[in-house]
Amino acid sequence: MPLPTLRQELSLSPAAATPEGAPTWMLHDPAGNRFFQIGWPAFEMLSRWSMGDAAAIVASVNAETTLNLTLDDFEALVQTLRQQHLLVAANALDTGRLAGAAAASQLSHAMWLLKHYLMIRVPLWRPMPFLRRFARYAELAYRPAFWAVVAGAALAGLVLVSRRWDEFVHTFHSYADLHGLLTIGIALGVAKVLHEFGHAFTAHRYGCRVPTMGVALLVMVPVLYTDTTEAWKVPGRAERLRIGAAGMLTELALAAFATLAWSVLPDGPLRAGAFLLATTTWIGTLTINASPFMRFDGYFLLSDWLDMPNLHDRAFAFGRWWMRERLFGFGDPQPEPCAPQRRRFLIAFSFATWLYRLVVFFSIALLVYHAFFKALGLVLFCVEFGWFIARPVVREVLACWRRRADLHWRRETRRSAIVGGLLFAFFVLPWHGGVNAPAVFGPLHAQGLYAPEAAYVTQTAPVARDGQRVRAGDVLAVLASPDLAHRLQAAQTEEALLRWQLEQQPFDARLLEQGVALRRRWEAARETVQGLTAQVAQLTLRAPFDGAVQTDDELAPGTWLPRGERLFAVVGPAGVKGEAFVGEDDAARVAPGDSVSFVAAVPELEALHCRVTAVDRVNLATLDAPSLASVYGGPLPVQAQPGTHQLVPLAATYRVRVGACPANAAWPREIVGTATIGGARESFLWRALKRLVSVFEREGGA
Repeated sequence: MPLPTLRQELSLSPAAATPEGAPTWMLHDPAGNRFFQIGWPAFEMLSRWSMGDAAAIVASVNAETTLNLTLDDFEALVQTLRQQHLLVAANALDTGRLAGAAAASQLSHAMWLLKHYLMIRVPLWRPMPFLRRFARYAELAYRPAFWAVVAGAALAGLVLVSRRWDEFVHTFHSYADLHGLLTIGIALGVAKVLHEFGHAFTAHRYGCRVPTMGVALLVMVPVLYTDTTEAWKVPGRAERLRIGAAGMLTELALAAFATLAWSVLPDGPLRAGAFLLATTTWIGTLTINASPFMRFDGYFLLSDWLDMPNLHDRAFAFGRWWMRERLFGFGDPQPEPCAPQRRRFLIAFSFATWLYRLVVFFSIALLVYHAFFKALGLVLFCVEFGWFIARPVVREVLACWRRRADLHWRRETRRSAIVGGLLFAFFVLPWHGGVNAPAVFGPLHAQGLYAPEAAYVTQTAPVARDGQRVRAGDVLAVLASPDLAHRLQAAQTEEALLRWQLEQQPFDARLLEQGVALRRRWEAARETVQGLTAQVAQLTLRAPFDGAVQTDDELAPGTWLPRGERLFAVVGPAGVKGEAFVGEDDAARVAPGDSVSFVAAVPELEALHCRVTAVDRVNLATLDAPSLASVYGGPLPVQAQPGTHQLVPLAATYRVRVGACPANAAWPREIVGTATIGGARESFLWRALKRLVSVFEREGGA
């Protein structure tokens, strides 16, 4: 049979040798702008294609080179060319195959949106005429002297900035408003335009065609791009590395000069612009473009440096192979021959990339969710999470399931079965019982005594000392408030005057005109006197019940005290009570009567066993246990309200009241710790599902 005809527009060019030293060539398909790296056997057969006979081509290659090919090798090459549509369609069968491939590549509107809503490329410009015209002006950037100047500017700028570091860092605060963010966006846009021109001019310098430059919408955020696909046909690895690094080097040069300019320019718009260019380019280049885990400049640089095209795909193949062998021991050969050191690197790189992408895709899912209204955002979050995170996992599970016939009991499968069983038992079985909650326990009867008014101490009782036993009603201290005494004296004087006027009212025509209003004024004055008299009585501090006195400092007569100053605490002789604080998910699992085991943060105290007496069904508005607040180092996340200093929980928190503790237990003060409350048993998986459902119900609403 005659050989199929190769497409006439295909071209071959030398490429870099493999790490083992074997020569390679690049086969370029200009219609699809695709490049295929082929080895020596394929090149020898393609170069003799004009002979028109497969057997003659194979015989010629074997006779004229050291290769030893067979007709099977030739047939494999033909199949590859046919699958990649590199042959001329000469009959109805070829036409049907091309039509089928075109139909298969056609996506529905929904699938197209699913595949492209995260990354939509919009070509805007064909830059080749511009590059040819201005390439001579860019030659300055390729001279060693230019980069020596850049290095000097970077070093000088960093040294000068380090001497004014506080001023440099605090400049960020000037761009916290909308105008500042817009200015940062403009500076970042300027840096990225120069970044892309760095790629374009360098690719053109090494003989590559740059077909388009444009904008890619990455999660609806515009990102510039330059099509430098033809860089693969450059045979020298150093040249390909320069093309890949040109964008970052351009940004770093811009950052070096901008940093130096910030240090020498006076305050004004120019200095502000230099600051923005310096910060955005340094941060953007080092954190985004240099990462090899996404298909940015860092990835292509690493791929060229290792001389491994399609680095991600090849590393992922090694990662899947290693994982399957460790889990099931299929005995498959490694995806491609390579040295053990490189194999270990590719496996580690694949897992690092998977972990990095997990974080990035989950962050993008959250970004997509918050970018739209709740219902649509929730749907897009599920699409993003399912397509980019769950789908690869499911595909790998299905691939292993299809090979279940190859599974046999061996060391790897036994180990996987044991680990899988343990994980199943840990996450699925309802062994997890009880609710762990932060808690604070203290004496059953305890009351603090405070200064009711701004006053001074006139006398203290002998029992008003720390640790002294008192009985209910014992006087601890007597305070005096001159202001309160003056107000009481004035109120008593007014009450006496009104009482005299009320007694004289029947005999005085002027007082008779006031009628019952005079009596009401007297009654109000009498109530004021009674209230102030009660406040004066409160200045005598008495023990509310039998117990022991607790005080930090002994009060001396004549000591002035502000209003609300804590003076004493009286603690009952026995009994303990406590409060635990649980989240929204755990509140439904706690009921009155449940057992409670409290482990104090103080090591010398033994565990205390009590019972739940009540569970508040309304979440806390404010937290009245400061020792558990996060702002004071506690486990409960709260926020202190400005002005009032009230502690407001950041998540729904419910109070669990604990009592029925041992009667002989006696704690002198409040102690924080962890309470384990005996609740219904449930699995971690079921708990996670309930939380997920609650999140969907909450976020799926209006």
